[in-house]
Amino acid sequence: MFFDRPVAGSKVLLVHIQKSNSELASTEELRELALSAGLEPVGCLTSNRRFPHVRTFVGSGKLEEIAQWLTDNPASLVVFGDDLSPTQERNIEIALQIRVLGRTGLILEIFARHARTHEGQLQVELAQLEHAASRLTRGWTHLDRQRGGSGRGQGTSSGLGGAGETQLETDQRLISDRIRRVQGRLGKVHQQRQHNRRSRSRADIKTISLAGYTNAGKSTLFNRLCVADVHVEDQLFATLDPTIRKLSIPLLGTAILSDTVGFIRQLPHTLVDAFRATLEEVSQADLLLHVVDASAPLREERIAEVNAVLREIGAEEVPQLMVYNKVDRLAIESRIETDRHCLPTKVWMSGLNGDGTALLLDAISKRLCNDVIETSVTLGPRDGKMRAQFFALGVVLKELSGEDGSITMNLRIQQRNLDQIQRNFASR
Repeated sequence: MFFDRPVAGSKVLLVHIQKSNSELASTEELRELALSAGLEPVGCLTSNRRFPHVRTFVGSGKLEEIAQWLTDNPASLVVFGDDLSPTQERNIEIALQIRVLGRTGLILEIFARHARTHEGQLQVELAQLEHAASRLTRGWTHLDRQRGGSGRGQGTSSGLGGAGETQLETDQRLISDRIRRVQGRLGKVHQQRQHNRRSRSRADIKTISLAGYTNAGKSTLFNRLCVADVHVEDQLFATLDPTIRKLSIPLLGTAILSDTVGFIRQLPHTLVDAFRATLEEVSQADLLLHVVDASAPLREERIAEVNAVLREIGAEEVPQLMVYNKVDRLAIESRIETDRHCLPTKVWMSGLNGDGTALLLDAISKRLCNDVIETSVTLGPRDGKMRAQFFALGVVLKELSGEDGSITMNLRIQQRNLDQIQRNFASR
């Protein structure tokens, strides 16, 4: 293994560098990240610094303060709330004589703990390998060892080989080989996803994706809508593996709902790249449910962070329906907001207790159904199966029974669904 994971329960010192007033919640977020990684924060040092120090990120004065804190307090790991370059990480470790973990390494540890499916584990391993590839020099004392050949067949008269391959070069080669193998496996998963999307497209099945800041309640909402059992925990990145379920939408019928990894402030690019195949479910969706923790103090900043990641993965053009979740924490009623064309734009609801679920389903229906008509059809006594399909779609407004056994149904339905049902039964 080319990356050594910290032991669960390790005592850690958190170091947060404040760069602007817009990051007031970052210290608490860093603490939540550490807890989600199974670590035990025992202290936190902060500093205001506009630009990072080239060699040590924090500068010599702050580094001495950290060293003094470690002398007076027990800790086996120092966690920074920002990304560190390989050189900065190495210099800090040499100065402090203790293991150091940057933001990307910390999030990777969380991902490694929470990945449950084969695909999720492959994606995490790829991100870990790519992150470790630039940090192979850390802590090695044997990099000057070389393995030379015997010189046979190399055209040397002395019979002695050249300098050979250093241990560092060996490790780099092994990592490169492993990265290629993992990418190959993920490529097969990606091809299967593309095949599934093409099949859904041919069947004209609408796809809906959940996106949002981590711990916004996406998985709770997913379970509420699909009656599923996706893992839910009040923790950052509690759900990592992509999940897809069928969802019944009024007027529309069956749709596909996908839940993906949550976003976070300064989501490392290596993680976005590693999870790009999964995140394509978002960029290829017909509708994006942008789930927001309505009770979060900095919810507008979190919305901006999510939109930034959506732009990075090419999903900025996907139509969004804002879902303000956790209204139960605000003691306000669920409601729906529309634009000047009466198109739903925001839904306030609670995925926990289900308040506003019907409003959300109605809003999804109105955003995806663009050819809705109101009409009447008359069915005979033998048309029970067609009648059942209309009820299954939730399009029946009123039903009247005739004296001859016929049934007249007033419908509010998509024209394409009506045509499809009538064609299906006309051919029988």
